[in-house]
Amino acid sequence: MKQQYVYFFGGGMAQGRADMNNLLGGKGANIAEMVNLGLPVPPGFTLTTELCNEFNKRNREYPKSLEKEVEVNLRRLEELAKKKFGDPVDPLLVSVRSGARASMPGMMETVLNVGLTEETIPGMIAKTQNPRFVYDAYRRLIAMYSDVVMEKAEGIEPEDGDSIRNQLEHMLEAVKKKNGYVNDTELSEDDLKELCAAYKVKVKEVLGAEFPDDPMKQLWGAIGAVFLSWNGKRALAYRRIENLPDDWGTAVNVQAMVFGNTGDKSATGVAFTRNPATGDNNLYGEWLINAQGEDVVAGIRTPYAINKLAKTDANKDLPTLEEAMPKLYQDLMDIREKLETHYRDMQDLEFTIEDNVLYMLQTRVGKRNGPAAIKMAVDMAKSGLIDKDTALKRVKPEQVEELLHPMVDPEAEKLAEKLGKGLPAGPGGAIGKIVLTADKAMELGEQGRRVILVREETSPEDVHGMKPAQAILTSKGGMTSHAALVARGWGKCCIVGCSAMEIDMKAKTVTFGDKVLKEGDWITMNGTKGVIYEGQLDLVEVDPLSHKEYRTLMTWADKVRTLKIRTNADTPEDAAAAVAFGAQGIGLTRTEHMFFGDRIWAMREMIMAEDIEGRKAALRKLLPMQRQDFTGIFKAMGSRPVTIRLLDPPLHEFLPHDDEAQKEMASLLNTTEKRIAAKAESLTEFNPMLGHRGCRLGTIFPEITAMQARAIFEAAADCWAEDIKVKPEVMVPLVGTVGEFENQKAIIDQQAAKVMDEKGITFKYMVGTMIEIPRACLIADQIAQQAEFFSFGTNDLTQMTFGYSRDDAGTFLPHYLERKILAHDPFQSVDQTGVGELMKIGTERGRTTRPKLKIGICGEHGGDPKSVWFCDSIGLDYVSCSPYRVPIARLAAAHAALANGHSVE
Repeated sequence: MKQQYVYFFGGGMAQGRADMNNLLGGKGANIAEMVNLGLPVPPGFTLTTELCNEFNKRNREYPKSLEKEVEVNLRRLEELAKKKFGDPVDPLLVSVRSGARASMPGMMETVLNVGLTEETIPGMIAKTQNPRFVYDAYRRLIAMYSDVVMEKAEGIEPEDGDSIRNQLEHMLEAVKKKNGYVNDTELSEDDLKELCAAYKVKVKEVLGAEFPDDPMKQLWGAIGAVFLSWNGKRALAYRRIENLPDDWGTAVNVQAMVFGNTGDKSATGVAFTRNPATGDNNLYGEWLINAQGEDVVAGIRTPYAINKLAKTDANKDLPTLEEAMPKLYQDLMDIREKLETHYRDMQDLEFTIEDNVLYMLQTRVGKRNGPAAIKMAVDMAKSGLIDKDTALKRVKPEQVEELLHPMVDPEAEKLAEKLGKGLPAGPGGAIGKIVLTADKAMELGEQGRRVILVREETSPEDVHGMKPAQAILTSKGGMTSHAALVARGWGKCCIVGCSAMEIDMKAKTVTFGDKVLKEGDWITMNGTKGVIYEGQLDLVEVDPLSHKEYRTLMTWADKVRTLKIRTNADTPEDAAAAVAFGAQGIGLTRTEHMFFGDRIWAMREMIMAEDIEGRKAALRKLLPMQRQDFTGIFKAMGSRPVTIRLLDPPLHEFLPHDDEAQKEMASLLNTTEKRIAAKAESLTEFNPMLGHRGCRLGTIFPEITAMQARAIFEAAADCWAEDIKVKPEVMVPLVGTVGEFENQKAIIDQQAAKVMDEKGITFKYMVGTMIEIPRACLIADQIAQQAEFFSFGTNDLTQMTFGYSRDDAGTFLPHYLERKILAHDPFQSVDQTGVGELMKIGTERGRTTRPKLKIGICGEHGGDPKSVWFCDSIGLDYVSCSPYRVPIARLAAAHAALANGHSVE
C-alpha cells in the first residue's frame, strides 16, 4: 500500500483528527478537528511529519509519489476555494506554515501570500479592487520568502547578523520616515509598489538570486524551507531546552489565504479561552484592524484588547473587538465555548476576519504560567469539565515551583526609583545586570551570572539567551508576543511592551525618560506588576499556601500519592519551612553544616589535638551545640521521623589553607602557623571524595561518632521528657562493607543505651546507612541484616558510578549533552539505566533479608520530577529534597501514582 504523505481538510470534512498529532503535527491535527466540528476554517492540506524526516534524511529529496499527491490535493483546494493557484484572472494564494507535535512558538518558519507574482497581481487587483492591499501582501511575501527560503534554508549566514529580513525592514522604515508615517498602514499603493520593486533588487544584490516569479516554485520552496527549519539553529536550541526529541519532525500546512489586511472591515488576532497569566475564566487576547497575523505578535503596532477585561495601559484608549465588531466577537465567544468544551482545556486561538467574515486558523492547548495552570485545573475540575485526576495531570510539577518564585520586597519598592512600567507577562521578581544580546545573556548566564535580557522585542533567534537569563524585558510587544509566550511557558519573570524604554545598540545604553543606564547596570523587575526599578532591590520568599487553588490541588495530590515526601534540612528554620510545604519528615540532616561559623574554632581545636584526650576535650565543647541543634530540629518536626547523617566530609575542609587565615587560627588556638600549615598539608588528599571521610572518619576517630550520637540521643530524651515523641534515625555515611557499618552501629547503640540509662527515659530510634557506593548496592542483602533503613545518596552514587567528579564535570558535561553523548545531566536527573539499576539491585537485595526495610533517597534528585517517578517505580518509601522543592515532589509523586492506576476519588 502506497504511503500517504498528504492529508486534506476543508468543505466540512477532514482526513485527519486531533489524535493524529504525531503524524500531522499539533497545528494540522487541530485544524482537521476544527473542520470536523464545523468551524469556519479555510481549506488546505497537511504534509506529514514522516515526510519531513524523509526529506531531511534524503538530503532534500522528496519521495517520487509526492508531486502527484500535492497536485491532487491542490486541485481539491482550488475546487473548494473556487480559485486557481497561479491563475492570472482569479488567483488562489496560500500560506505555508509549520506545525510540530509540541508547540514550539516561533521556532520554525511560515510564509504567507504564496502564489502572488507579477502575472497574478493584476488579477488580484481586478478581483479585490484594492491595489494597496495587493502590494502590501506582495511586500510581505518578498520579505518572508527571501528570509525563510532564500537565506535561512540555504544556510546563508548574513555578515554582522544583518539578515535580508532586517535590511528590507530598514528600507520600509526609511520610506515611513521620509513620509512622516507612524504605522505601516499609512503607506500608499504607490509607496508599496515602489517598495516591492526595491525589495526585489535588494534580494538579488544581497543573496545573488532572483526572487521567484513562478507560483509552483514559490510553493515548493516554502514547503522545503519549513521542513529544513526543523533542524534550524533556533529550533535545535529550543528542543534542547525543552528536551524534545530530534526525530519528531514537523508537518507543513498549506492553506488557502484569508486576509486581515484588506481594510477596516478586516482584522487578525490571537486569543486564549482563559487568561494565561492569571487563569481567570475570561476570553483574553489581542487583535489588529487591517493587519496580517505576524503583526499582532511582532510589536510593530500596539495591539488592541479583544475586550474590556484584556485592556492595559498601552491600549486602554483603542477599540476592542467587542466594541468594533460585536457580532463577530459573539461568534468568537461561541467558538471559544465550543472548543474549550470539546478539548476540555484552555485553548490558544488564531483568527482572521476578512471583510466581516470570521475564519479560524488555529487552536492548540495554550501555554500558561504556573499559578494560572493551577487555577485553571482546579476551576475546571470543580465545574465538572474534567475530573480531579485530570486536574492533577494538567499541572506540571515544575509549574508549582513558580508559586515559590521570590517577589520584590514591598517595603523596598516603596523607596525604590521606578524606571518604567510594562505588561506583566511572567511571574515573580528578578534582579540582574542589563544585557542587550542573546549571545551575551547565554555566555554570562551559563557562568552563573545574573543577567536580564533587554530587547526591543525578542525573536525565536533569541531563545538560547532567554533561557539562562533571570528575566526578559522588552520595549515592544503585547501579552501574545514571542517574549510573553515563551516566558509564560517557562514560568520566567518577564515584562513586555515597556514603551517608555529606548535601546541604543551602538551606545549599549537603555534609556527610561531622562534616565540612561548602560549594559551591565543592575535593574530589578516585578514581573507580577510589570514594574522596573533601578538597582538591586531585596527579594522575599512567597507563601504558596495563600493560593487557595494550590491548597486544593495539593490536597488531591496527597490523597492519591503513595510515595512519602521528606526534606533535607539542617536548621530548625528549614525544618519548619518544609513542614509548611507538606514535608512528612527529614530525610537528611547534614551535621557538618553545623560546625561552621563561630563553632569552627572548636572543630579546628579537635582537628589540631595531638591525642584522643585532646580531641575529646574539644568535642565536649561541641556536644552542647550539637544537642541544641538537634533539639530545635526535633521540636520543629514533632513526631515526624528525622534522619541525621553523621559527619561526612574530610577534616581538611574545616582548616584554612591561605596564610592570612592560618595566622588568625594560630593566634586564637595559641599555636604556630607552621604547625597549622603542616596539619592542613597532612590532611590534604589527592581525591578527597574517595578518601578519609564518612564512616572511615568515624572508624579512625570513634570519639567523633560517640559525641554526635550522644548529642542526638540527649536531644531526643529531652524532647520525650516534654512529651514530644521524636523519631531519630541515625545514618552512617559512605558504608561500603558490612564491617564498617557494624563498627559504627556499635558505638551508636552504646551511646543510646547510656543516655537512656542516665535520663531514665526509653525512646525508639533507628540506625541505618546512606547507600552511595556501588559496592554497597551489590552487598545490600548483607548490610540490611544490620541496617534498619537505607537512604540512597544519589549525588555520590552518580559520581562513583560514572567516575565523574560532580565538582569538575561542568567542564565537559555541557558538551556531552550538546553532542548527545548523554541524554541528560545525571547529576540533575537519575541515570535510570546505570545508577538506577544499582538502586534497584540495592532495594531488591536489601529487602531479601529485611522485607520491611525502609528505603528512600536524599540526594538532589529527590526534587526532580523524573527521578521521583523512578523512585516510585522501584518501590522506595520516600524521597527527600530541599524544603522549597517539597511541593514539586508531592505533585510528581501524585503523577506517578496516577500512572500506576491510582485515583483521587
